[in-house]
Amino acid sequence: MNKLLKRSLFVGLAATQLPVFSAPAEKQQNPNIVLIFMDDMGYGDLSCYGASQYKTPNLDRMAAQGIRFTNFLSAQAVCSASRAGILTGCYPNRVGISGALMPDAKIGLNPSEETIAEVVKKRNYKTCAIGKWHLGYQREFLPLQQGFDEYLGLPYSNDMWPVNFDGKPAAENSNKARYPVLPLIEGNEKIREIKTLDDQSQLTTIYTEKAVRFISENKMNPFFLYVAHSMTHVPLAVSAKFKGKSEQGLFGDVMMEIDWSVGQIMKALEKNGLEKNTLVIFTSDNGPWLNFGNHAGSTGGLREGKGNSFEGGQREPCLMKWPGHIAEGTICNKLASTIDILPTLATIINSPLPEKKIDGVNILPLLLGDENANPRESFLYYYRKNSLEAVRKGTWKLVFAHPGRTYIGFKPGVDGFPGKTNENFQFEEGLYDLRRDPGERYDVKEYYPEVVAELKKLADEARLDLGDDIQQMPGKNRREPGRITEK
Repeated sequence: MNKLLKRSLFVGLAATQLPVFSAPAEKQQNPNIVLIFMDDMGYGDLSCYGASQYKTPNLDRMAAQGIRFTNFLSAQAVCSASRAGILTGCYPNRVGISGALMPDAKIGLNPSEETIAEVVKKRNYKTCAIGKWHLGYQREFLPLQQGFDEYLGLPYSNDMWPVNFDGKPAAENSNKARYPVLPLIEGNEKIREIKTLDDQSQLTTIYTEKAVRFISENKMNPFFLYVAHSMTHVPLAVSAKFKGKSEQGLFGDVMMEIDWSVGQIMKALEKNGLEKNTLVIFTSDNGPWLNFGNHAGSTGGLREGKGNSFEGGQREPCLMKWPGHIAEGTICNKLASTIDILPTLATIINSPLPEKKIDGVNILPLLLGDENANPRESFLYYYRKNSLEAVRKGTWKLVFAHPGRTYIGFKPGVDGFPGKTNENFQFEEGLYDLRRDPGERYDVKEYYPEVVAELKKLADEARLDLGDDIQQMPGKNRREPGRITEK
């Protein structure tokens, strides 16, 4: 029996074993889904995960009223790849997306891939994407061509504009000058240009107001709302209502405004009588961009950050709230990932999975409090174009020798300017027991050769399937990204 058939049968079985989901449509409406996705926010950036000098009361309340994950991983530690992962349920390299796509990129998420939006539309959901897209700027790759009914946001990162780190126009001969003016897009069309930091300071409010309107306008039918904030990616910008409000400077102000945004969405759900029948998910795309110093977030003590396969790059806060289904105050220490969201939502609403192979697993048993469930046993840490940098099984993580980014040993930047990094530091192979050593400081491979052998076998299987540039293996089951047609 092939893997896809097994997964399909499991999804169907899971649905039949949960009476609340198999009730007749006239008695049980499928839940609304709100997915809030942060940018460059680290594991230590919510007060319920240890942040200090500012508070995130709405997110803390969400954690108290739902489930808080402590071993939740982004699909990859960089912008476009992580978004491809969360929306398709695949490792990003499976669907041909790596790194952060530039505004002049000739590729995007292939429209033949099925996104969460397309999965839920099979069950007659209304769909809306708000905020940063970053999966292709050309029309054929934008959200309206990927299953979303509505879109408002930026097509890529907010630092891809002809403006210097101090907010002044970039010099003509600088790298920044090559970027076009940052467009705010509605539907498929540009509606205004974002030219200054003052313009950027309005983005969180613009996104929030659109989210609240969408909820109100679609209260009579199930909906999927995807809110992908541009913050806390640099350049940081915050509205006047939060400027100077935290003790941590601009980064803390931005986090307080993000928390306000979550609060406004929660109030909109409550006002429209939707709170009890809505699953809200909050997480982030990758860890903090540490060389930006006081304009970057915190890994909560985890090693390295954005652009790196150590835990500081990929382990993220994840909160989920779903009254009547997720028990209040639950803490889940099991392994899970953003790629697991799609198959989990498909199970909840009894929608078919994508026809093409995906990598996510159904983690609904974790949401429902099954302490014996362990749906995800392993995870693959890919980076760069297609480099397998680490594998994990349970609490064991084997990091392979590879070149990569390191922040260690460099003084971080200040007030929006970046410090230096080494982009080609040679990391050595190491085995880490994340239960005892979540900071990945102590290599114990000499003590556990049997664990190393087991994880290397897992890696060999991954390389046959997805490839490995370092080993010069293409992989049998990678798919092509979408490519624009040259005219």
